[in-house]
Amino acid sequence: MNRWTGPVIDAHHHFWEPSLGRNPWLLPGAAIPFRYGDYASIKRDYLPPDLLADAQGFDVVGTVTMETEWDPHDPLGEIEHIQGVQERFGLPNAAIGHAALRDPGVAEVLEAMAEHDIVRGIRNKPGQADSPRDAAARPSLLMDPAWRRGYAHLAPLGLDFELQTAWWHLDEAIDLVREFPSTPVTINHAGLPSDRSRAGIAGWAAALSRIARCEQVWIKISGIGVPGHRWTVESNREIVERTVEAFGVERVMFASNFPVDALRGSYAEIMGGFAEIAAAWSPDEQRLAFAENAVRRYRLDPGILG
Repeated sequence: MNRWTGPVIDAHHHFWEPSLGRNPWLLPGAAIPFRYGDYASIKRDYLPPDLLADAQGFDVVGTVTMETEWDPHDPLGEIEHIQGVQERFGLPNAAIGHAALRDPGVAEVLEAMAEHDIVRGIRNKPGQADSPRDAAARPSLLMDPAWRRGYAHLAPLGLDFELQTAWWHLDEAIDLVREFPSTPVTINHAGLPSDRSRAGIAGWAAALSRIARCEQVWIKISGIGVPGHRWTVESNREIVERTVEAFGVERVMFASNFPVDALRGSYAEIMGGFAEIAAAWSPDEQRLAFAENAVRRYRLDPGILG
């Protein structure tokens, strides 16, 4: 058994500068309902030197940064900001922006976003019901006709979609994917398996197995911390293994979700935990999940892998 020590592409993290005042939820007096509870400790600037310091001991050769709930009235401002971060520090290698797909003017926003070389796709969280039992009565925006009209613009512009919603809405996502088969979809945070009861894991795993039949859907194993608990291999091994069982190692990516998941564990605990869980895999399989799949999915320069 050999833990991965080769190149890492961190395929999901955030760079932000709350000091600029452009992220409402990160302002000093803000306190939104947050799945990990108190998040005051991450209300600080977090830029490439901070990530690389957290990732000391890992060969992080590239990263993909995710939208940060920037001022919703200025979606292009976030992309211009992250382009500036790349120019200052050499990272990230790619970015996911935000656009409200229901907005009447979203086509123009997406067209402008697609003109930025750093952008690979967008995320627009569709919301979620509180539980599987409530999902039928409260469908997400994935089923909204106006939202889907905005979504229809993605594929012609070469933009991917990043999906973050609870697993009990993944059947809605299957319907979406079937209507728009040309749009690559990447599920964030392994479908949010927060309910670790046996019934909760069974429902989550079944939902993953159904959507994994859609070949254009990939998944990131990230953001799987449990509120109130430190991140451990013991508590997350089954989540990793069942995600890979559903999607195959060819369509999964490990990622840190830093600095958010710093609320649940250190970079070494989380990314090192993934390395421990994957230690029994072949070197080629580990290379896919830690680096090569992210290069393929986000159309990065393969040369960064050395």
